[in-house]
Amino acid sequence: MLLKSLFDRGAAFFGLVVLSPILLIVAILIRVNMPGGPIIFKQRRVGQYGRLFTMYKFRSMTVSHSGSSISVKGERRITPLGAVLRCYKLDELPELWNVLIGDMSFVGPRPDVPGYADKLEGNDRRILQLKPGITGPASLKYRNEEELLAEQDDPQRYNDEVLFPDKVRINIEYLDNWSFGYDIKIIIYTVFGKNL
Repeated sequence: MLLKSLFDRGAAFFGLVVLSPILLIVAILIRVNMPGGPIIFKQRRVGQYGRLFTMYKFRSMTVSHSGSSISVKGERRITPLGAVLRCYKLDELPELWNVLIGDMSFVGPRPDVPGYADKLEGNDRRILQLKPGITGPASLKYRNEEELLAEQDDPQRYNDEVLFPDKVRINIEYLDNWSFGYDIKIIIYTVFGKNL
């Protein structure tokens, strides 16, 4: 895991430097097209060993909204610019800072809001040994999660009863079969939009 940590911090620093022009452009677009709110969205998430940390993303929603923990494609709280940012995952670029400071990894379970970690029981709680990631095997499987939720009559229930348990299963498999090479494979598949 030392190699994973060294790679995370080095690659995150490199990414922030190389992508700084894109980060600046996105920040300007948010300021111009979504005035009256912050450029960066900050939210408390559950990290490694259950510790809370602040995750950073580009804001993609209106300032005032319901605050639901799940997002559904086409919902009104997502702005037109926000929809584009989310489509190309540009809203997640500030998470590179989370990786650089050690709160997150490039690969791991997506960080949940407080409450979902409390649902983990028995063997499933081993997931908390992992740092949350920008991408991971569950993220690849459910890269179209917002579209999938939009097709459901009750998106929150579908998330809680179908998606969440399946993500837990996938992430336990990732933990039990982790290798640095597997991480690199997941990153490459994420960049090129492929499924495992």
